[in-house]
Amino acid sequence: MLRYFPKISCAHPHNKRDYFIAGFTFFCVAACLISDAHGSLAWQNTLGVFGWVFLIGLLLGEHNEVRMQVAIAVVFATVGEHFASPYMGGYTYRFGNVPAYVPPGHGMVYLTAVALARSGLFLRYAREIATFVVLVCGVWSVYGISGLAKQGDAVGALLYCVFLVCLFKGRSPMVYLGAFFITTWLELIGTAAGTWKWAAIDPVLSLPQGNPPSGVAAWYCLVDAVAIAAAPEALTIFQKSYAWLKAKMPKNAFQGAGNE
Repeated sequence: MLRYFPKISCAHPHNKRDYFIAGFTFFCVAACLISDAHGSLAWQNTLGVFGWVFLIGLLLGEHNEVRMQVAIAVVFATVGEHFASPYMGGYTYRFGNVPAYVPPGHGMVYLTAVALARSGLFLRYAREIATFVVLVCGVWSVYGISGLAKQGDAVGALLYCVFLVCLFKGRSPMVYLGAFFITTWLELIGTAAGTWKWAAIDPVLSLPQGNPPSGVAAWYCLVDAVAIAAAPEALTIFQKSYAWLKAKMPKNAFQGAGNE
């Protein structure tokens, strides 16, 4: 299976921006989730403001296609959050809501997965990283269904199988590897701090699931698939709409507004 991650003999350049995005997001995730575990609803909203500021700042240096992918990922993941948490009860946040920092947080997480995927480190050691992820997540999944875990995790094992299919058959395997690290980081911190808790029995499959499920990164494979598939068409529509609007507006409209 590792033929999908051929060993590269040449060195790949390291872009400091990719590592900054990843490091900054890992830090923000930890700081946000730990502080939210003991904060008020007002503090959640404040964290949401910070999240949007940080996400917009990180996107300033990206190409339009990546920006559109992130925008689609935010919309799709946020809709999924409202369906899976308040509506279905698959997991529950402290206040029973979807915190204000979650939508921009999804954008930062997705962007981090993309940044890691294109980084010199991941490109140079793709095979070794893939082996590590498959083994670690596999052991975690087996532990969840072995009877040794405090909370059974059949859902996690199922998601792990989905993750493997995406990893070796999907169109963005490097992004999925990056997603494993950031999603595992945020899930372990969020559940340990008590920011949210996964239901012991999944409401859809009626199977036991861990807190968190071991193969939770599989959900971001779906987010990525939607973002990559929809981004080119959405970007084309946006550009055409902007060109049409610009053609319809008077040439001196913006100049007049500026002079006032």
